[in-house]
Amino acid sequence: MLMSAGVQAAESIDVLHWWTSASERGAARFLQTKLLEENIDWHDAAIPGGGGIGAMRVLKSRVLAGKQPAVAQLIGPAIAEWAELGLILELDTVAKNNNWQKQLSPTVSRLLMHRNHTVAAPLGVHRINNLYYNAKLFRQLGLSEPKTMDDFKRVALRLAAAGVTPLGQSSEAWQVATLFETLLLAEGGPTFYREVFETRNAKAYLDARFERALTRLRQMRAYTSKPPREQSWTDIAQQLANGQVGMVVMGDWMKGELLSMGQKIDSDFACTTVPNTEGFHLYSIDTLVMFTGDYSQQNAQEKMAQLMVSPVVQQGYNRLKGSVPVRRDLDANAVKALDRCAANSWQTFNRGAVFQAPSLVHRMAADEKFKDAIVAQIQKFYLDDTMSVQDTQQRMSAMVRALNVQEGITE
Repeated sequence: MLMSAGVQAAESIDVLHWWTSASERGAARFLQTKLLEENIDWHDAAIPGGGGIGAMRVLKSRVLAGKQPAVAQLIGPAIAEWAELGLILELDTVAKNNNWQKQLSPTVSRLLMHRNHTVAAPLGVHRINNLYYNAKLFRQLGLSEPKTMDDFKRVALRLAAAGVTPLGQSSEAWQVATLFETLLLAEGGPTFYREVFETRNAKAYLDARFERALTRLRQMRAYTSKPPREQSWTDIAQQLANGQVGMVVMGDWMKGELLSMGQKIDSDFACTTVPNTEGFHLYSIDTLVMFTGDYSQQNAQEKMAQLMVSPVVQQGYNRLKGSVPVRRDLDANAVKALDRCAANSWQTFNRGAVFQAPSLVHRMAADEKFKDAIVAQIQKFYLDDTMSVQDTQQRMSAMVRALNVQEGITE
């Protein structure tokens, strides 16, 4: 087909990511539409797999083959690791011209920086320490949302007596570890959480707070389906919507998925924080990086980075994804447009770093090697009743000390 005079063909840009659920695809399509308005065609390279495990493998293989994507979803410490290799486009001009330093929260700004250069474009902030529940079931049974762990136990027993699985939970490693890190936050707060996963203090794994979190994880298993089985988080979302399970602990992508099913907040499902974590924000931040290559797509990449932080994209994308805007300068109307779960998340995150904890499981607190080692141990403990809490503490403490020695980290 011939192009009319003065009309340019859209520039195609290859985007590698792991947004593959219904709500995630909806959020990606929204970005795709907004880019097309700027004459940039998003060529989708979506890789299935919870937590982006598959996407990271594909990214590494593509880079090694010299076929890196123009844009890739990359989060947490991995941003600096890739930037250190000199493969990531610096976005200093975009950040300066659009005043990102003022628009973004300090935590988000720090994440984007490597050697005093901006190397990523932020999209949204996810909160992990959420408790979702089937509002219809709760009304039918006369239940109130649990504020404490004792409340949670009472609710769980009532749900079980009514023939409903109290807690939707997969035995998949990342989902088990997601539950555990919320319980650790509940037992120790953000400061202790950071000491365990970010500072990597081996002695902290022997602390009574870590012991209580492990004990609580094992207690939680009693409220899940028997025997434990691997399920996708989207299947669990469907079970919550159907009333097969009463509650789920999960990041707010769960909210995005429930909304994509036509569920309505408060009438069909409701959300609160995991007991004893109110006022805390266990976070993961969606970010995109631009690979340099031969710099032939730099103009389109910079346009895309600028667009990602614009108010219209921030509001539209995060509403679909379940997350909240990375911008701290939302006006009153934008804040008012947030649902109550999102408003609480955005306000809590912007209270400052003392109330924040970077998710280990969702790649914010540590490198891949450390994360994978911790997640594997937590899953093993969850599935094996013969492992005692104390032995697990000793084993994990020794493992962390060994990893620290290997990587030259001093405690």
